[in-house]
Amino acid sequence: MTTQKPSRRGRPRSFDPEQAIAVAQRLFHAHGYDAVSVADVTEALGINPPSFYAAFGSKAGLYARVLDRYTVTDAIPFSDLLRPDRPVAEGLASLLEEAARHYAADPVTTGCLVLEGTRSNDPDARKAACAFYAAVEDMIRAYIAARHPEEAERLTDFVGTVMAGLSARARNGHGLVRLLATARLASLTLVQALPA
Repeated sequence: MTTQKPSRRGRPRSFDPEQAIAVAQRLFHAHGYDAVSVADVTEALGINPPSFYAAFGSKAGLYARVLDRYTVTDAIPFSDLLRPDRPVAEGLASLLEEAARHYAADPVTTGCLVLEGTRSNDPDARKAACAFYAAVEDMIRAYIAARHPEEAERLTDFVGTVMAGLSARARNGHGLVRLLATARLASLTLVQALPA
């Protein structure tokens, strides 16, 4: 008497979805969401489009997973920098300097994946990136408001604008020295705006 193994429908995935997300993250970060096609992703992963769609649903679906991974593995450690045991201006200055370092760390993936995604032409990708960015803004605003509530809104806007500028300049070729100089100049404004 012989037994037959139960048949599986379809072919098993020939790739690791988590590794695929890491590869896609590098592609999106290096080229921007809009410049990366599904064909670019499938070629980089060595899979066919049906496997891609079965795993991620859409390019925007993959991008949302990339953003989740980015915030855990490669994003600026906001909670480590914005600690309640240090002066607010000092915490914000360290945030700007760390942003400069992050944005220039890899010459292929310059700038901030989230900030750059907020300008995507794809409404779903833009919405996903904007949600992550809004969460960061809320964290910065709460950090400032805990000790300087009257300054929270305008300084959150200022820090966000500087970070967006640092990201854009990194994407345009500015290296670490120039980005740090800009971050440190912006930090002087924060020190003036926030008495110790």
